[in-house]
Amino acid sequence: MTRRYWNINLEEMMEAGVHFGHGTRKWNPRMAPYISAKRKGIHITNLTRTARFLSEACDLVFDAASRGKQFLIVDTKKKAADLVASAAIRARCHYVNKKWLGGMSTNWSTTETRLHKFRDLRAEQKAGRLNCLPKRDAAILKRQLSHLQAYLGGIQYMTGLPDIVIIVDQQEEYTALRECVTLGIPTICLIDTNCDPDLADISIPANDDAIASIRLILNKLVSAICEGRSSYIRNR
Repeated sequence: MTRRYWNINLEEMMEAGVHFGHGTRKWNPRMAPYISAKRKGIHITNLTRTARFLSEACDLVFDAASRGKQFLIVDTKKKAADLVASAAIRARCHYVNKKWLGGMSTNWSTTETRLHKFRDLRAEQKAGRLNCLPKRDAAILKRQLSHLQAYLGGIQYMTGLPDIVIIVDQQEEYTALRECVTLGIPTICLIDTNCDPDLADISIPANDDAIASIRLILNKLVSAICEGRSSYIRNR
């Protein structure tokens, strides 16, 4: 794996609140090696370890992107939805930011069928053919299209399973993580102090609730992906 310098600054991470964990009563004992202190009833994450694992994750996604691999970013928390979408679009990644539908990856044939339906309905709408239908039929199809857009809009161009999945909130997206583990898809997870660090291939100890923390981590990963993609294009 290529080792590069990603300019991961501890002071910058502190300003973003990356080090703030959950209350000491809500923690997973397996996170002990990643916790440096307790402060006012809150666990404090060891940012030196965060920087190390974030650097490793950046190396991984850079190498994968430089080989043309595909990524999926997952976080369905409402407050992070726009951030996830903009980060994914910037890096030309797929994303899920509304709801992970059970079996989205392990039952890929069903997901593929839904995607075909979504594309067909969107094409019908663009061509204006939905407006030519009886009002009731058109309303039903438009509701279907709206539903599919919400849940599948971020993966509308996926033609197969992703090569790497980035999960922003391990607890919230546990179903997605377990499906990736089942299929052997490499995962990168932000892990707060209530998470299990052993589930993902690369676990980045970080605050997964604060928008500033999520933005910082995603920006580093997305920048590495963009650099990798540029290298892939140059070498083709």
